[in-house]
Amino acid sequence: MRKNKLLALIGGWLTIFSFGSKEIQAQEGAVLRLGVIGLVHDHVHWVFNRENRDIQVVGIVETNPKAVVKYKERYGLPDSLFFESYEALMLKAKPEAVSAFNETNEHLEVVEYFAPMGIPIMVEKPMASTFKDAQRMVELADLYQVPLLVNYETSWYESTYEVERILRKGGLGGVTKLVFNTGHMGPKEIGCSPEFLEWLTDSIRNGAGALTDFGCYGANIATWLLEGEVPIRVTAVAKQVKPMVYPNVDDDTTILLEYENKQVVIQASWNWPFHRKDMEVYGTKGTVYALNARKMNWLDYDSGESRVHIPEEIAQHEKDPFRMLFEVVHQGRMVKEESLYGKGNNLKVSKILELAKISSALGRSVEWDEL
Repeated sequence: MRKNKLLALIGGWLTIFSFGSKEIQAQEGAVLRLGVIGLVHDHVHWVFNRENRDIQVVGIVETNPKAVVKYKERYGLPDSLFFESYEALMLKAKPEAVSAFNETNEHLEVVEYFAPMGIPIMVEKPMASTFKDAQRMVELADLYQVPLLVNYETSWYESTYEVERILRKGGLGGVTKLVFNTGHMGPKEIGCSPEFLEWLTDSIRNGAGALTDFGCYGANIATWLLEGEVPIRVTAVAKQVKPMVYPNVDDDTTILLEYENKQVVIQASWNWPFHRKDMEVYGTKGTVYALNARKMNWLDYDSGESRVHIPEEIAQHEKDPFRMLFEVVHQGRMVKEESLYGKGNNLKVSKILELAKISSALGRSVEWDEL
């Protein structure tokens, strides 16, 4: 997106010149016309369960008959909302943005079609199934000056932003180690839909198993907290604890990112005894534990005391990805390259995941510049 936007408020209308030469107009009470790409990612329930005062789903592209029937019945969706191609969606529904809930290895084709149309795009994490695909997605977004966002659940957490505030203010001193524990008991064990399981447990369509499914969270947040710094080398050990359940992908992976003065440990697993997305941030003056979206503990080394820490409230666009997308399209909100949603951050995440796969396959550490 070009940074030299022109904003003018005239008669209640906010006129924004952005996305290349495309002019966008927004008015108080405006609604984003959203196209949904795919119903085979179970995260798509988020958009249908949301109070969509500022979002209107104007069309859905899905060809999986079981998924189509299921969502029609569950949410009372009319036949007129469904399309079999991106072309039909654009011609008849005229979306202002699209959100992708299809297979990860199909994210690139979404960008290939909609970026030249000037349509902002949000994909579910991770950005792509391969680093090569991620590179091409970024190239297209840059070429057509179209916003490209990557959505993670942890980008809605108050604790995620609170950790960044604490670090920025020097509350922990210098960072020495970050540890991320992400995952659950397994996608089959927690009842993911058959349509989701079919590709989530495929090494090509998902890129890997737990390594990509949950390894991306720690890579995304660490890259953001470290202000875009990249590791010197990546080491990963990917295991199959349940090969009879997940014969084609890893289900328990540990990734170590080595930096000059710090390290990041990412423990991504489909074998935890409970759901978890938590992090530990160790500094020279203290440690913060972010247990979930709201619960945090702070250990101060000088006093030796551990106390409950309450994170600050965050803005609506930070806790709601669809509000974020609305504001990007209708209010000209800029998504910084190295932010949690940013394509610069997520290109580095894709490289970290690719290097982790290479490291696991070779049984050795891999230097950042080897790829």
